[in-house]
Amino acid sequence: MPSTSRLRVASVNVNGVRAAYRRGMAEWLDARDVDLLALQEVRASTEDLQSLLGDEWSILHDPATAKGRAGVAIASRRRASIHRVELGAHDFDSAGRWLEADYEVGGRIVTLVSAYVHSGEVDTPKQVEKFKFLDAMQARLPELAAHSELALVVGDLNVGHRTLDIKNWKGNVKRAGFLPEERAYFDRFVGAEGSDDHGLGWVDVGRRFAGDVDGPYTWWSWRGKAFDNDSGWRIDYQLATPALAELVTDYTVDRAATYDTRFSDHSPVVVDYAI
Repeated sequence: MPSTSRLRVASVNVNGVRAAYRRGMAEWLDARDVDLLALQEVRASTEDLQSLLGDEWSILHDPATAKGRAGVAIASRRRASIHRVELGAHDFDSAGRWLEADYEVGGRIVTLVSAYVHSGEVDTPKQVEKFKFLDAMQARLPELAAHSELALVVGDLNVGHRTLDIKNWKGNVKRAGFLPEERAYFDRFVGAEGSDDHGLGWVDVGRRFAGDVDGPYTWWSWRGKAFDNDSGWRIDYQLATPALAELVTDYTVDRAATYDTRFSDHSPVVVDYAI
């Protein structure tokens, strides 16, 4: 039998990496033995990232066009063999929101994408941009699967796919993040609830591993008692090709013990794959 390598992939929207480090992100990362780390909403320079993470990490970073906004990164103990940052048409600005990289793991190529979908706002240009991004993502997913059977799109995708993914879903059906039009994209990505049609064939690792339960949520507002009451949203995903999804051995949302020990309004999603 061929030997296997454990690949631990962590993804988190850090809500500004410098602020996250001031709140204790380093302690979390030091304790988690992560192989590939995908970050969203970096909002810092590549030099800032390297200084915070340390020289043992090889860092790929795609900042947003507007300074201090968005930004995605992938940090690894190994160097990527190739990376790509363009998504969609040439006139579409996806900077700071989509970063792809190939890594050799156990003699196989694993393709990882760190993605940060727009939050959107109903009836505004922000929602138009969100739909443009989701359209581009829908077009890219089959190409990724053709490129590598072990492909993974992770990050803050800013859509709750099912009613199980939002605590107060009834109050959010007309809000960005839970619009029927947004959720329909995820029906195409991973298949609709209760349907034999698996869409583009990608697997929502978190839902498959957790089953039909509420959450586990990954984002809670800083305001009020949302965190204490677990009134959250599951909007941070790891979407895997079927071959990679079959290799999942563990899935965890690293929810902080208390409100005041959070380093971001999102919790890291950590998944182990046996490659």
